[in-house]
Amino acid sequence: MALDELTEDLARSAAGGDHRALGELLRRIEPDVMRHCSRILPYRQDAEEASQDTLLAVARNIGRFEGRARFSTWLHIVTANCARTTYRSLKRRAAEQSSDELPMQKPDVRRVSVIAGSRLDLLDAMEALEADKPDLAQALVLRDIVQLDYNEVAEHLGIPLGTAKSRIHQARKYVQAALGDDYR
Repeated sequence: MALDELTEDLARSAAGGDHRALGELLRRIEPDVMRHCSRILPYRQDAEEASQDTLLAVARNIGRFEGRARFSTWLHIVTANCARTTYRSLKRRAAEQSSDELPMQKPDVRRVSVIAGSRLDLLDAMEALEADKPDLAQALVLRDIVQLDYNEVAEHLGIPLGTAKSRIHQARKYVQAALGDDYR
């Protein structure tokens, strides 16, 4: 999400308590947030739910945006976190519903699109990484989902550049192992 300078200015004003700026900011970022959520969640309704959660999180937490980094970076992180939270919630609801009916089965790869199937598998792998090694997950999200460069990842996490590169490399190896041989 590369946002223009007007959007960045609106974010700074909204963080300072300007409610008019917040309303305009939410209106301007909504299409970008929806596009980003759609890249993470394969089904439109799920992406819409994550998008609404993201906009609500921005509205509630804009005061925490300190302006040290660009708003677009902060928004990427909020969006990725909300999309992953929506995914976990949907997965939990599906498990609860299926426990009353039939045992939960993995989707038949012949009937699920390759892209959608791989996204779901990737979200499962990211969830496992976050549970096991949250420091690695945070670095991977900033680099591969938010698409910050290595220097920005290191700066955002407050760690040396070499440590950031190492965490990203380890995270990618973890995710690749979790995805299995089909994804190599």
